[in-house]
Amino acid sequence: MKKLPALFQDLHHVCIVVRDIEASTSYYESIGVGPWQQMTSFEAFREELQVPDIEAFMQLKYRYALLNNIQIQLCEPPDGNTLQRRFLEQYGEGVFHLGFTVADCDTAEELGEAVGLEVLMRGRKPDRSGFTYFHTAEGGAGVTLEIRAASK
Repeated sequence: MKKLPALFQDLHHVCIVVRDIEASTSYYESIGVGPWQQMTSFEAFREELQVPDIEAFMQLKYRYALLNNIQIQLCEPPDGNTLQRRFLEQYGEGVFHLGFTVADCDTAEELGEAVGLEVLMRGRKPDRSGFTYFHTAEGGAGVTLEIRAASK
């Protein structure tokens, strides 16, 4: 694998897959982590969404908490063919991915592919903001790495 450009330098969030988002949110709040916000719908990604099962992906439940230096996300996957559900069934609850901020998702994805990273799933909004998950967990990173670019 070629040397990777600096795609994974600006850590935005840690995403933890859980079985019960209500119970997990309550636990975190009991130890002082929160408040928790519900993530907005993924509907804006539908037209350019590459995932195993779009309808199951749309049913993912996400909440996030903004800490002083990072965002924590909780994800409860529905039944269905999502990578998050596969992770939960294979490994149990735990860190599913690390999300890194990039200026431009399309350019960053191309750079990742140019050095041999395989895209696991991706989504883009009409303004080209969005996300790309790379197949890195078994490649040596021990976890899936994601790049994300916010709406401008």
